[in-house]
Amino acid sequence: MKIVSIKEKAVPIQSSIRNAYIDFSKMTASVVAITTDVIRNGEQVIGYGFNSNGRYAPSGLLHDRFIPRLVEADESEIINEDGTNLDPHRIWDVLMKGEKPGGHGERSVAVGTMDMAVWDAVAKIEEKPLYQLLADRYRNGQIDDKVFVYAAGGYYQPEKSLVKLQDEMRRYLDMGYTVVKMKIGGSSLDEDLRRIEAVLEVVPYGQSLAVDANGRFDLDTAIRYAERLEPYHLFWYEEAGDPLDYQLQAELSKHYSHSMATGENLFSMQDARNLIRYGGMRPDKDYLQFDCALSYGLVEYLRILDMLKEHGWSPRRCIPHGGHQMSLNIAAGLGLGGNESYPGVFQPFGGFADDIPVESGYVGLPDVPGIGFEAKSELISLMRTVSK
Repeated sequence: MKIVSIKEKAVPIQSSIRNAYIDFSKMTASVVAITTDVIRNGEQVIGYGFNSNGRYAPSGLLHDRFIPRLVEADESEIINEDGTNLDPHRIWDVLMKGEKPGGHGERSVAVGTMDMAVWDAVAKIEEKPLYQLLADRYRNGQIDDKVFVYAAGGYYQPEKSLVKLQDEMRRYLDMGYTVVKMKIGGSSLDEDLRRIEAVLEVVPYGQSLAVDANGRFDLDTAIRYAERLEPYHLFWYEEAGDPLDYQLQAELSKHYSHSMATGENLFSMQDARNLIRYGGMRPDKDYLQFDCALSYGLVEYLRILDMLKEHGWSPRRCIPHGGHQMSLNIAAGLGLGGNESYPGVFQPFGGFADDIPVESGYVGLPDVPGIGFEAKSELISLMRTVSK
């Protein structure tokens, strides 16, 4: 058993949308295809992966460091003990060979992209959906047959009126979502409150709406928003300040009694642990949004889950960022609290299987070996252009 080739392609996911910090007019993503010599159903097994939105394609890192390391590795370094499959944990060690601790930066995105493709291949070799493989290995075979998902949207766009914002949220509700999310922090507090109140006229109640500041605020601004958001009883108040400013997050928790969420821009177990140690996060009400595709992959995410257990956190408080099928499989296989969804943006990467609708805020998973990319027609068509 061996890896025959590894290919990468940077593809655009540009859009006119913006959040409180960046616009997405020049955003890219890396797609990786790992081809093996294993044959299943008459075809070579190919594992696919990509990085989540919000971080640019790490093409240079992949081609300069991580792809060559895996290509040059001995078979004994990447195969499991009984020689029947690739070993994601051993491969992770190969990828990180020569990398110093700390300074995670964009390398975590490159490794996360590779790791996704490895797990896709591993599950295909075992001829199981990834969620089943994960449940068998780590959860005594127990699977969540459906996963809570919320619709992330409400971006700032040119000439996007309050009426258009309301129409967007209505579309999400009509699609079967029960919780929607919108951006804040890209305008004045008064204007954001008008936008929030417009959406609250459309959704059933405050718990149907989450807001996301994308790390824009200093402490004083975060508290001012918290005081004005408090009466709405929102689903959550997300990433008010810089993701590494644990003191800000801890202080903010003293001024906001409802749920908060953060973690999508923390890219290692060590950073996640610092959030839990010093960020004032409350395991009975707050949510953690670590995204394996940005943070060294599922191998590292398993370490994060172990760390959370040691600190008294349930995996049900984890609702990953990214809106992709990898996190959906992890949620179903490892018992997380749900997954983000992008029904209107970041296509073809956002969203799930074509023929499985969202119903009452939950979505099922296809019975397809691997991550399930083959059940999302536009995405697998793009991915196959990389593997050719």
